[in-house]
Amino acid sequence: MEVVSWWVVRGFLRKYPAEIMASLACFLLILFRLLRRRDGLPTNWPVVGAVPAISVNAGRVHDWLTEFLRAAPGMSHVIRGPLGSPVDVLVTANPADVAHIFTANFGNYPKGEEFAVLFDVLGEGIFNADGESWAFQRRKAHALLSDGRFRAAVAASTARKLGDGLVPLLDGVVASGAVVDMQDVFMRLTFDLTAMFVFGVDPGCLAADFPRVPFAAAMDDAEEVLFYRHVTPIAWLRLQTYLNIGHHKKMNQARQVLDASIAEFVSLRRERNARADATGGETDEDGADLLTLYLACQGEVGKEGAEFDRFLRDTTLNLMIAGRDTTSSALTWFFWLLSNHPGVEAKILAEIRDHPSTSGPVGQHRTAAELKRLVYLQAALSESLRLYPPVPFEHKAAARPDTLPSGAAVGTSRRVIVSLYSMGRMETVWGKDCMEFRPERWLSAAGRLRHEPSYKFVAFNAGPRTCLGRDLAFSQMKAVVAAVVPRFRMEVAGAEAIPKLSIILHMKDGLKVRVHNRQDDASKGTS
Repeated sequence: MEVVSWWVVRGFLRKYPAEIMASLACFLLILFRLLRRRDGLPTNWPVVGAVPAISVNAGRVHDWLTEFLRAAPGMSHVIRGPLGSPVDVLVTANPADVAHIFTANFGNYPKGEEFAVLFDVLGEGIFNADGESWAFQRRKAHALLSDGRFRAAVAASTARKLGDGLVPLLDGVVASGAVVDMQDVFMRLTFDLTAMFVFGVDPGCLAADFPRVPFAAAMDDAEEVLFYRHVTPIAWLRLQTYLNIGHHKKMNQARQVLDASIAEFVSLRRERNARADATGGETDEDGADLLTLYLACQGEVGKEGAEFDRFLRDTTLNLMIAGRDTTSSALTWFFWLLSNHPGVEAKILAEIRDHPSTSGPVGQHRTAAELKRLVYLQAALSESLRLYPPVPFEHKAAARPDTLPSGAAVGTSRRVIVSLYSMGRMETVWGKDCMEFRPERWLSAAGRLRHEPSYKFVAFNAGPRTCLGRDLAFSQMKAVVAAVVPRFRMEVAGAEAIPKLSIILHMKDGLKVRVHNRQDDASKGTS
């Protein structure tokens, strides 16, 4: 009887395989729905952990994190990995947790070796470094950013790029009537500016023919891979590394381009310095870049030959990412928000016109004092950064077991992801209007800028790792807006703006706009 039953079952399986698989799928779907948590939090299933929830929401991960963190006690929740995964992840948007991790207990959250799989392309640059290496790089960067000659060179370079690059390019776009991707334009602008500050070289990325720059494209590829490493099981990452496939192969290709490009920039700077030494000549801008600073302090670095070249590669790549991507991302989201909030744009335009530049025509870089007077513009930029922080999350790990203010425990088998994107959308942090773009929240009744603690507004990090380039970034962004808004109006021509899956909050499909001359608008009776 048992034999007969087995043959019947076997025959049934052979005859109806598709129907059986469909039935099994329906059963599992019904089971998942029945067992799904009613509180809106992702379920940590046996064996597979939170992989089903991550897979379903992979295309909208930032908004998904925001949704479940709103429902989570203490704005934090543990996401467990599949069976065999060496770590679980605590996701938090709690400002008290941020203050604890980034400031009060900073020493317990070094970068450490666990970041090797995620951020190996960044090497020992300032993002990844700890201890004396990090302190040395930060000290040197702070010295240069505080140097008057460097600030003057930054102002002059920005003025040239705006007056001779960005404004004429947009004039050409207006004349042609073409749709342009402003995210691409801003990334080209900030790539050139950052290369000038870091390497003392202008790559010429911002040009009317939109040339392809392999270095910039490799940076984009590397950042995309770094994001996927955060959501990919470590076992699969290691298999990709062993077989040299998938994201590991893509990263290797990007790394080769990055290494070759930086080596070329370093070689050019060394040749330029050697010629200056030989002739005894030096222009006003020579030496006003970070690479020259590091070349001059090789003795302090204590490295020689290939080891020193590696140090130069790591430090300059980190600074390129910090300068290009964060500022371009901030400008992209800001101009998208302006296009959807004409009232805010009108107030910014009025403020710029009420405080005209005395240093030159439209496109000329304003002085630091002139930029400082644009208070409402800074409030609007801060509000944009609150909603769309260029770095949407921070990854931390504890050296010793710790308990966060939210009540969550962390240790050697649990990592922490701080969702800065979610924090800007929390009612308990920013109020019931947290989803609104309202620059006035940054202004006092007297019209002065209102300070918000860095553990609440983390766009420029917090604690000892607070971004040294904060003031420079605000000056650059304000200079761009002051050069563009009085002359051009942008009309969004693309679909809904969706964040790209990357460690930088770029727009997935770019910011496609039609650019109009504001003088033409005025002649037609529009603002």
